[in-house]
Amino acid sequence: MQPASRADQILRDTFGYPAFRGQQQDIVSHVAEGGDALVLMPTGGGKSLCYQIPALIREGMGVVVSPLIALMQDQVAALDEAGVRAAALNSSMSWPDVQAVERRVRQGDIDLLYVAPERLLTERCLDLLTSSKLALFAIDEAHCVSQWGHDFRPEYIRLAVLAERFPGVPRIALTATADALTRKEIIERLHLQNAREFVSSFDRPNIRYRINEKISPRKQLLEFIKSEHPGEAGIVYCLSRNTVEETAEFLAGNGINALPYHAGLDSGTRESNQNRFIRDDGVVMVATIAFGMGIDKPDVRFVAHIDLPKSIEGYYQETGRAGRDGLPADAWMVYGLSDVVQQRWMIDQSEGDASYKRIITAKLDAILGLCETTSCRRVALLEYFGEAGKSCDNCDNCIIPPEMWDGTDAARKLMSCIFRCEQASGFSFGAQQIVDVLRGKSTAKVQQFGHEKLSTFGIGADLDANQWRSVLRQLVMHGLVKVDHERFNTLRLTEASREVLRGERRLNLRRQVAKPVSRRGERRAVDKARITAAPDSANAIVFEALRGWRRDTAKEHGVPAYTIFHDSTLLELADRLPGSLDELREISGIGATKLERYGHALLEVMQSAGN
Repeated sequence: MQPASRADQILRDTFGYPAFRGQQQDIVSHVAEGGDALVLMPTGGGKSLCYQIPALIREGMGVVVSPLIALMQDQVAALDEAGVRAAALNSSMSWPDVQAVERRVRQGDIDLLYVAPERLLTERCLDLLTSSKLALFAIDEAHCVSQWGHDFRPEYIRLAVLAERFPGVPRIALTATADALTRKEIIERLHLQNAREFVSSFDRPNIRYRINEKISPRKQLLEFIKSEHPGEAGIVYCLSRNTVEETAEFLAGNGINALPYHAGLDSGTRESNQNRFIRDDGVVMVATIAFGMGIDKPDVRFVAHIDLPKSIEGYYQETGRAGRDGLPADAWMVYGLSDVVQQRWMIDQSEGDASYKRIITAKLDAILGLCETTSCRRVALLEYFGEAGKSCDNCDNCIIPPEMWDGTDAARKLMSCIFRCEQASGFSFGAQQIVDVLRGKSTAKVQQFGHEKLSTFGIGADLDANQWRSVLRQLVMHGLVKVDHERFNTLRLTEASREVLRGERRLNLRRQVAKPVSRRGERRAVDKARITAAPDSANAIVFEALRGWRRDTAKEHGVPAYTIFHDSTLLELADRLPGSLDELREISGIGATKLERYGHALLEVMQSAGN
């Protein structure tokens, strides 16, 4: 059988999908025929099939380099449910279990072996693979090789040994996030100069992007979750461990099923919390960026940031963990001046050289530009990755276009106040003092330095403190005001401010207003909207019965529920209500093994629920 026909058969019979999506078929054919590949495909785009199917077509065992134990376990469980012989080698396994897997490898009893990079690079593992027939190497999360990236892992650089030690084995490197600089680094460091590049669209049309001003972040987050995602799974990203723990405690205290995750927790707690997030419904994980890479949970309905990410790559990677099932999801963020100050301070304090700081600063400027843009956020996001886009009607700026105003006079008042305060006292001041003087607040500190006598005292009483902070943040973005980290984050005017102060330049600023961009109930996927909108309808009852059966079955097998079936499969079942095994074969996500294993149970559940 030709590789293309064999690929179609495996896709249909093993994985239960009727057709390939996007570039999947081209990638599978290329790798199955022995070619190397670099694959950029958004999270949820079906990267796994791009190496799983070629591994099943080619003679020998496919070796998948994966950075996270949890990811390996989920992938192996999902493949086992599909009838594929899969196993993993990682540090969580007992010595007898490791030996058992190694025996299976020598006997040719494994189709796909998942290995952590640290384990792969040991001589024991390399010798094991040298003595085995290998179909391919798949290097997942390949962006970890980039020293400029947000997930850099030194051991990934050493994976170049695969090209040297196994020259005849095709290699496929995969990632959801890589700008031109990172792609170049992946190719160089993994010796993939002859690899064919497959770059899919970075667009995730099911994700709604929303960025708001940070005022009271935990209260804003709580309102967002309670009003739009009650009882649904989500991830909340924070910059520090303390913020993670405080936010998780705050959410839990307000009725949200929230758990913390960061590197400072003991390994048992981290593993327990991660397992609960993966296997239970409706858990919200509050975490640092230490959490999430490789998480395959398809029904994450939102990803929230209450601190500014360090780069667009990081933001895209993290938000991409929402809506992997293709159903609507939210990417929600709040940020403020304090985020800008903290991030710039962290760059200044880093031990990197001037080149490193220049690149990291440019990445920070890019994410700030995304936050401050007044046009479509999706267009800005796609353009960063070199892809043209058009207004999406599915981000906050498209749904409710931002109000703009001539902020020139306000900017001149604020900059004049910075100048007058420094001139009067001989040193500079922070944002709070400047805002208090502008608004005419005679605080103890204002009186201490005699700032109530300045000509700028009270000239900004027409704006509240949050509005002034918005103006200040935008002036920092425009390079008119700088934050002096060496002088306790005080404010200084830049040379560029002279043009505005002299009336030679006008400023059009974004007006900060509350944006009620609610999406709950208004844009669910058609099937889910029809099925879940009326909880008492026959379809909704069947859907919930199927979810209950899936939950019990997953618990019995000791695997996450989505490795049994995705929500999308259950929704299609509830919508079409197949009445026979032949009709079940037509449902996406039900392959031959799952049909044999679960077909009669599914028919029984649907029949019972429908009566």
